[in-house]
Amino acid sequence: MATREMADFLRSRRDRIRPSSVGLPDGGRRRAPGLRRAEVALLAGISPDYYMRLEQGRGIRPSPSVLDGLARALVLNDDERDHLYRLALSLPSPPPAADAPVADAPVHPTVRRLLDEIAPVAAYVINPRLDVLAWNGTAAALMPHLAEQPASRRNMLRYALCDPRARTFYVEWEEVARHGIAQLRTATGRDPDDPATRALIRELSRTPHFGTWWDRQDVKGPGMGRKEYRHPVVGRLALDYIGMVLPGTPDHQFVTLTAPEDGPARAALDELAALARS
Repeated sequence: MATREMADFLRSRRDRIRPSSVGLPDGGRRRAPGLRRAEVALLAGISPDYYMRLEQGRGIRPSPSVLDGLARALVLNDDERDHLYRLALSLPSPPPAADAPVADAPVHPTVRRLLDEIAPVAAYVINPRLDVLAWNGTAAALMPHLAEQPASRRNMLRYALCDPRARTFYVEWEEVARHGIAQLRTATGRDPDDPATRALIRELSRTPHFGTWWDRQDVKGPGMGRKEYRHPVVGRLALDYIGMVLPGTPDHQFVTLTAPEDGPARAALDELAALARS
């Protein structure tokens, strides 16, 4: 699975790069606007035949130096470079130890206590496939449609793509959906054969847009930014988010949503925290 994923990922990154952006001439007849295989090989310092076998998914395991050359040639960002390394260097995993932290492990009690104590900050914990593993009352009040779902179905991307109310709830719905799909793609690099992840992909593949955006092979890791919401009670608000990997459980991401002091978004967040307490 990882070999096929890597082949698809390399092709997608090659297709998006114009030759002129990496110092090559744009001239000549091209079937597609991106780089040719031979051009990627030249820029990466490897033979065209070797690169062709990589894109054909022939089971080659490239060395770190080759991966570094490919990352430079394809102008990969940090998330994309990490994804390429995970796909290329993955090995069959031994059975996990009984106490090993995994994506579906319970959220640590200390983390749950932190969630409850930082209100009015909205905060939640997700795994790589964007299942909501835990959240505080403010986050639940912020996302009431998601809160309606049973815990086993509470997935950020499933809500964005399967619940029609999400298109109104998220001001930049397409950006949110595509970002979530990129995070799910990253999860496949960490564990390409995870049954729950593959089941979610099959489910979401029946929704409009998913296939097109999934085929872009975009990847995203934890980060920070801003999301805007149209909330059914407090109206429109923009919140700043930060996603942080939890120590000891690297497959769990702690996400906070905050607003500047004395602004309308902070007042709305305070109102949601008060609603959660009541």
